[in-house]
Amino acid sequence: MSESYTPHITPPRDSKYSRARHVVSWWGLFIGLVIGLSGGLFYAWNIAPLEEFDTTPRQLNPESKTDYVVAIMLSHAYNSDLGQTINRLSELNLGLDPIGSVATAACDLARSGYVDSSAGVRAIRYMQTFYELQGRQSCADSLLPEVEVVLEATISVPTATPTLPPPPTKTPTLRPDAESTQAAFVVVPTSVPERAYEGGIGGTYCDSELSGLIEVRVVDFNGQGIGGEMIRVRWDGGEDRFVTGLKPERDVEYADFKMEAGRSYIVDMPGLSDPISSAINANPCTTASGEQAVTSYYVTFRRVG
Repeated sequence: MSESYTPHITPPRDSKYSRARHVVSWWGLFIGLVIGLSGGLFYAWNIAPLEEFDTTPRQLNPESKTDYVVAIMLSHAYNSDLGQTINRLSELNLGLDPIGSVATAACDLARSGYVDSSAGVRAIRYMQTFYELQGRQSCADSLLPEVEVVLEATISVPTATPTLPPPPTKTPTLRPDAESTQAAFVVVPTSVPERAYEGGIGGTYCDSELSGLIEVRVVDFNGQGIGGEMIRVRWDGGEDRFVTGLKPERDVEYADFKMEAGRSYIVDMPGLSDPISSAINANPCTTASGEQAVTSYYVTFRRVG
């Protein structure tokens, strides 16, 4: 009797459908992480960037602290308020001797390209006056020239020599065709006006929380902010002067002035620019939410010379 035949059964081959599935897709997790990180950075940098507020002067970097010191010195040159100046210097956390720190800052600026402009030399002069009155010295005392050059123009103005009427004598009267006395010339020195900046209104806005502000910015040829520059605002019966850079949370080139409703104002940089071409009027306005406010202005002074 023959043995029974058992057919050979081939075991099933392994396939992707029969493998155990992973709980987590590592490629999907990696791609999702990259997309999420990129989207978060784009949102944080472009759509809703972080805005600094309540920044204190002591949080500034060393270069910005120097700009702030210059702004304080320019302000002191106009108001001579020693107590306020010392308090502002103390807010920078410059050490036990803030006046000595001013002398050190003046020395550093005198050794740099800061003295290449007349505004820079003038700022260091103000710093010198401040620390010298407090008994301090600095290398800036020997680095800066003793005499600043003032450009002058000479204008020749012809003036006629006065001639007395002839006395009643027998001397014959001069004929009409006789030669007249040669005119003399008087030399009148005049200072050439310095016009280092050009200002203009950059726009307006209406905001109940920032009502009636003149927001001023001073920049160089390339649009970089300049701190420590004096701004003057004039109106009928008064004027005010303030310095850029005293609000570091709003940039080193920034300064502002609060207007009174119904007045007109003229803005310039005294000795450095002409007044802006049109007056700034503190007119009433209505915000997008229907609130009443006073129109605010953006003003920019750009270096031109």
